Amino acid sequence: MNISPPTRTGSRRRGLHRRRRGAVALLLAVPAAAVPYLLLTQDESRAAKARPSVAAPYKWRNAQVVGGGYVTGLVFNQRERGLLYARTDMGGAYRWDARAEQWIPLTDWLGEKDWNLLGIDSLATDPVDPDRLYLGAGTYTNDWAGNGAILRSTDRGRTFQRTELPFKLGANEDGRGAGERLVVDPSNHSNLLLGSRKNGLWRSTDYGATWRRVESFPVKDGAGSGAGITFVTYGPKGGNTVYAGVADRSTSLYRSTDGGATWQAVAGQPKGQLPQHGVVTGDGTLYVTYTDNLGPNGVTGGSVRKYTPSGGWKDVSPSQGSYGFSGLAVDPRKPSTVMVTTLGRWYPEDEIYRTTDGGATWKALADKSVRDASGAPYAGTHTGHWMTALAIDPFDSGHVLYGTGNGIWRSEDADAGTSHWTAGAKGLEETAILDAIAPPGGATVLTAMGDQGGFRHVDLTRVPSGRMKNPLMSNSTDIDHAASKPSVMARVGTGGAQDGAYSTDGGITWRGFTAEPVAGAHSGRIALAADGSTLVWTQSGQSPYRSTDRGATWSKVRGLSTGAEVVADRSSARTFYSLTGGTLHASTDGGATFTARATGLPADGRLKALPGRAGDLWITGGGKGLLHSTDGGRTFTRLTSVTSASAVGFGKAAPRASYQTLYLIGTVNGVTGVFRSTDKGATWTRVNDETHQWGAIGSQGVVTGDPDTYGRVYIGTNGRGLQYGDPS
Repeated sequence: MNISPPTRTGSRRRGLHRRRRGAVALLLAVPAAAVPYLLLTQDESRAAKARPSVAAPYKWRNAQVVGGGYVTGLVFNQRERGLLYARTDMGGAYRWDARAEQWIPLTDWLGEKDWNLLGIDSLATDPVDPDRLYLGAGTYTNDWAGNGAILRSTDRGRTFQRTELPFKLGANEDGRGAGERLVVDPSNHSNLLLGSRKNGLWRSTDYGATWRRVESFPVKDGAGSGAGITFVTYGPKGGNTVYAGVADRSTSLYRSTDGGATWQAVAGQPKGQLPQHGVVTGDGTLYVTYTDNLGPNGVTGGSVRKYTPSGGWKDVSPSQGSYGFSGLAVDPRKPSTVMVTTLGRWYPEDEIYRTTDGGATWKALADKSVRDASGAPYAGTHTGHWMTALAIDPFDSGHVLYGTGNGIWRSEDADAGTSHWTAGAKGLEETAILDAIAPPGGATVLTAMGDQGGFRHVDLTRVPSGRMKNPLMSNSTDIDHAASKPSVMARVGTGGAQDGAYSTDGGITWRGFTAEPVAGAHSGRIALAADGSTLVWTQSGQSPYRSTDRGATWSKVRGLSTGAEVVADRSSARTFYSLTGGTLHASTDGGATFTARATGLPADGRLKALPGRAGDLWITGGGKGLLHSTDGGRTFTRLTSVTSASAVGFGKAAPRASYQTLYLIGTVNGVTGVFRSTDKGATWTRVNDETHQWGAIGSQGVVTGDPDTYGRVYIGTNGRGLQYGDPS
């Protein structure tokens, strides 16, 4: 992901993620030919003096997709049966609930200012004290990203303490499927080692509370590739052997025989390849998987190697081709049983290999496995892609899991002649939500989503049967429905046979636009008239265009500049609005022409129209707060209780209330969170809490209430899917 906060890079980029724009300019609204002024009501002035109330506890859950993102690491605890963790490149860490057979998120407490820590670069579970868990958190090493941190837990991730690191980690950068870079010394579990991407090797001797660089380690920068240290692994308990892999094609493996005090390059090591994973068996044998590039993309070669200090190196690759090897697991119960995965073997598909004789012979599992994708139908029954995480249960040789770019596959008989696999990511939701709509009366909610395109959720307790298709977009950036005909919908994105589509049955079936406004049109924002008669599409980097024949023909909108996003009035079918550069423009001829109505508004504010009331508009202006108009944008009122506003949405009115419920992501009288108001913003109640913050939800800017269920609100996240909350 690549925008602030960036979305993922990969075979399907999440770089189309919509960014919350910062707010500038004076909070003044004027008729087109009048002097700017700001109108405050008496009730709003009084509200500014009150703190927001706290709602009765909300219950928060994911709208299920199951997976949807890149699981980069899977780590079993070696001492306690059933204790297993997963890390993701931008969606935090999870603990496996063996009884419920689903994942528990551990890092939803990270808020907006800590969004960079939702990428987990490495994970370690203590082999001596199973209650101890360590996360190496940090998503990017770019200048604009904050430093990484070690999150330390003594209760298996229920709570954490935090140690700031003096450098950055890169959980969503190339090479993120390698590891583990963070490890606990099995002989003295107060000692930990952390391999960094650009700052060398670091050691802690106090359970991760403080860290110092290991000056004796020869690599103190990004090595030849910029990715630095790819894995660190200890030998058997009671010994002093440690290995460290480095993403350097000339010298990529170092060994210490004194617990990490001194290091030497391993003699005879392969050249021209980059190590992905390294595991030492109980008899001291080291297995290493290699690729020719960092991955997960761009890999065209690699190997599997076996090393013993007494016998040297042996190439034990199970096959050869224009692909590499990444995932690596050794059965602790049977050290000669090893499993590896290919990386970049796009045809016919990536493979899983298993050996029971230390690599002398291998069995390919893909064609000798039965796969049940009913738990995540969109993923299909192929083995998957980006298979870099692989783990064998230390207490059950048949229990194996591996990660993909779409979640996890899990088997309980991987050691059988024919193995059986099921989608193993229940509870793990790692998608980027770019927009969401909750149309009245029809499907509960529909999403526009990075990487997966989007889903239509009829029942929030069940996984959808598949992604929205015809066309199937790899990224969908926006979706809208006609307010007075909610079964009429439109969506836009990229990566499909067409990059825009129209539905007349509530999103059950879709038909791609038969024409493009300009050559190569894709992404951007789509607005649909209240009666579904007109589409206005602002494609990426283009002026808005309109269509009155469901995308068969397009004409350029007059009166708006390049990139101007358009919003439909939710009651008047001929009326559209656009907030551009601090000026509110309006159209009363179905979006054909726009004229200015008000100036002096937040230059980067976002505009929303309330359903059911013509001319009822809201602007979220970042640090400039929340503004409201009831006259079609001719004048605006600022709600002074809201000191910062990132996104606003609307839902069913409260009992006995005459106005729809407002939902806000922002800051109310110094408190930042998700808020609900049942009195047009005069008073606010916080509905999320410190354990449910989900990173950069304000920057993501996706919030909507449910029109049929009072109190329900949907929150779009960048890496934790679509969250929905109900009063408990």
